Amino acid sequence: MDQKSQILSLRDVASQINSGGDLTTVLRHLVFAACHHANWTLGSIMAIDAAHGNAHVVVRHDPTLIQRPLPDKWELATSPSLIALQRNEPVYIRDARESEEFPGYRREAFERDYRTVLVMPMNCADAEGRPMVLSVVAREITDVSDEDLAFIGMIVHLGAIAVEREHRLEAEKRSADRLQRALKAHTSLLEHVLADGSVSSLSAMVGRLLPNPVVVVDFTANQVIAGRSPDEGYFDDKSWQDAAATILSRQLTKAAGDAIDRAGDAAITLFLDDGSRHFKLPARIEPLNVDMQLVGALIIFPTSQKFSDLDLLMLDSAKFALSVQMMRSFIRFRFETRTQTELFFEIVERRWRDANDVLQRAQRLGLNLAAPQQMIVVDFPDRTKNLGGISVDLHHSVMRIMQHAKVPASIIANDGGIVCLIPFEGGKREDRTGKLMSRIAEELGRYFDEEPIVVSGNRCASLSDYPGAWDRCGRMIRIGRSFGRVGALFGQDFGPLPMLVAAADVDDVRSFVYESVGAIVDHDKTHGTPYFETLSVYLQEGCRSQACADTMGLHVTTLRYRLSRIQELFGIEVDTPERRFAVELAIRLHGVIDSRKPAEK
Repeated sequence: MDQKSQILSLRDVASQINSGGDLTTVLRHLVFAACHHANWTLGSIMAIDAAHGNAHVVVRHDPTLIQRPLPDKWELATSPSLIALQRNEPVYIRDARESEEFPGYRREAFERDYRTVLVMPMNCADAEGRPMVLSVVAREITDVSDEDLAFIGMIVHLGAIAVEREHRLEAEKRSADRLQRALKAHTSLLEHVLADGSVSSLSAMVGRLLPNPVVVVDFTANQVIAGRSPDEGYFDDKSWQDAAATILSRQLTKAAGDAIDRAGDAAITLFLDDGSRHFKLPARIEPLNVDMQLVGALIIFPTSQKFSDLDLLMLDSAKFALSVQMMRSFIRFRFETRTQTELFFEIVERRWRDANDVLQRAQRLGLNLAAPQQMIVVDFPDRTKNLGGISVDLHHSVMRIMQHAKVPASIIANDGGIVCLIPFEGGKREDRTGKLMSRIAEELGRYFDEEPIVVSGNRCASLSDYPGAWDRCGRMIRIGRSFGRVGALFGQDFGPLPMLVAAADVDDVRSFVYESVGAIVDHDKTHGTPYFETLSVYLQEGCRSQACADTMGLHVTTLRYRLSRIQELFGIEVDTPERRFAVELAIRLHGVIDSRKPAEK
């Protein structure tokens, strides 16, 4: 074939190859063009699966009219295809019937009546990413010159260009399809939110749309909704969803909250315990916010598949939809609790006028104030009072405790705490109230890593009883804070002196104590003297020297010496009832103040 004919042939080859509509058609046209224009009888294109040691026939050109089954898979050990790829050069077998190196071709050469074989590397891959080779055969022994190799090499090169073009077109088509699906998914998510669907059903949609297993943590409703299992070695999908909603719920919620509070790298390791085993899972925590208000979190578990740009777009859509849905629940919660809170403080601050009107409003809001009630007041630790959204979660936690104890309760949110109104139970059933208070302190302590203060008020039979009960709870909370006490606090935990300290200015009380007995306390600490103890016992025994000496195991002369030294050193005298009372009060107040637990900072 002269040069002009070759150029015209290449033009026809290019036209044939580009006339195809998909990758298979392009390859079929390529092998036909190679056989027709380069004068070969038969041809095929094979994809090389080196990992499994096989060559797979992708397309064939076989003009033979006899229909017979042909092998579609060759072992690479009997095929020159691997050699052509490894060397990146043609493999020429002049007479396949005489070839000892490739017995597979030798056997087929007799079966299909051909002699010469040429295998060309194509420098492109099939749809599965496997490298391909072109194999052509001739019926007669054919000598192949350098010009022939260059010509068929050009045909293969044109084919490789067409194959790469098809790959790009297919990738663009897949990208367009995924973009279309992403836009459709975004629309579906927004339609779900606008239709006021539930967070649970929205979470199920998100789980289907994202490529990774996810868990949705809803702080507004105190619920955890899981999708696919992040590790089949630990859980199947159903058991994972059940565990996440029950035994792992608190752990997942706390881990999400802690990760968001740290505001550092969102990638963490979850350490979980389902009651029978400890295990850990790598995860990524994405906060769910609306207008700077934290309403939930999305826990994403990594897989071998990385997030693409479209996956990230889908993730943003999912986060936005979940945030809006949760915020709607949060707004409803705020509206319901705000009206209850406003009415409650109207009562305890004595700002109401018509009792019947207040009782009717309370009934509409679900507060049964017509029957005797008792308030349990929960005061959160100081460092947690400004956390956004946390009161919603704790509101549901306290309600769960009440439901488990079968106690009808109304939960009222206030700044930095919660008020529970429960039916008043006198007599032995008061123990149940104490247990409820302890359970609330323990449960919420797990969220705060520090127990709140929990106190209860007196019986409230009428509206006029509520202000006094509220004030009493406030005093007990101030006492607890002053003396470093946390947890469930009861009236019997404090004597009258702490109540006095709480009612008065604490700094003034400390000044009075220090001015009265501070010098003697400091002297005993510095010199190891027993003067403070001696003075305390002396007053307890009614200033009777012999009784005091007997109690302390001292000789009365020794006691009198100590009392004289106390007077000389500190000017303390107890010779009149007024002076005795002042010193004894200072000693008792010192005992109250000195025995307090230091508050955590």
